Amino acid sequence: MEIPGNDPQWERQLLEKIAFASLKEQRAKRRWGIFFKLAILTYLIAVLVLVVDWGGSEKLVDGKHTALINLRGTIETTGEASADKINGALQSAFEDKGTAGIIIRINSPGGSPVQAGIVNDEIRRLRTKHPEIPLYVVVEDLCASGGYYIAAAADKIFVDKASIVGSIGVLMEGFGFTGTMEKLGVERRLLTAGINKGFLDPFSPQDDKQKEHAQVLLGEIHRQFIEVVRQGRGKRLKETPDMFSGLMWTGSQSIQLGLADDFGTVDSVARDLIKAENILDYSLKENIAERFAKRFGAEMGQSMAFRLFGSDRATLR
Repeated sequence: MEIPGNDPQWERQLLEKIAFASLKEQRAKRRWGIFFKLAILTYLIAVLVLVVDWGGSEKLVDGKHTALINLRGTIETTGEASADKINGALQSAFEDKGTAGIIIRINSPGGSPVQAGIVNDEIRRLRTKHPEIPLYVVVEDLCASGGYYIAAAADKIFVDKASIVGSIGVLMEGFGFTGTMEKLGVERRLLTAGINKGFLDPFSPQDDKQKEHAQVLLGEIHRQFIEVVRQGRGKRLKETPDMFSGLMWTGSQSIQLGLADDFGTVDSVARDLIKAENILDYSLKENIAERFAKRFGAEMGQSMAFRLFGSDRATLR
């Protein structure tokens, strides 16, 4: 029997074995760690490829096709329903030699009267420049206020019988906290340069002259809206006392009132009117970087605007 103590090298050999075993174990852990990191990275890349919209429109197809532009959500300067996005898509669709007709699919509660007006003006300009290309609107669930402001520029408007259409009016919303502040013992200290700089300040009592001026502003924007609808719909419009009051109607009722033309879907309009069943989506969408930058910039801008100017603004919805 060999006694380790009789071998002067046994301690060094034992330490070497322990060191090699430890090194081998560390290498194995490192390899597994790299494997799992690569697996997680591969999974994340696969998820991004599948679920993230990287922006841009679809690739062009050969021959004549129907150009589709989606207008969804609130119409505002940021997001996919901005005038820049919609007008960019419209310009691309009209300029494509393969476009047989254009459909704007709308599902929107409205939004900025300025953004809606810019899109309406651009539709009218492009229709004059390209009279051979028809432009139709297909309404899904909702085409209200600013959404209808845009729809009025189309050749025809198609709805579902249960679609909600109308809300031809303007609002300016806000809150008043004066009573709550008194109960809490909070004093509003507002310093301005300009007697009306604190226009409709929610923490101050409502000023009658400022309220009257706000109504004048809303009335002017409302008249612009009414004129756009009358100009776009022409003799098809069957005006009633309530038509421009801000009320909304079902798709069936909107056809009877001349606010819409007929029932239809994207597929039926492309097939039966445009005669081009191949549908190409021209909608311009934001990529990840754009969404992050705009979201961050919008939040900063809104916070700064609220601090400097207050939050009241006219809205078509």
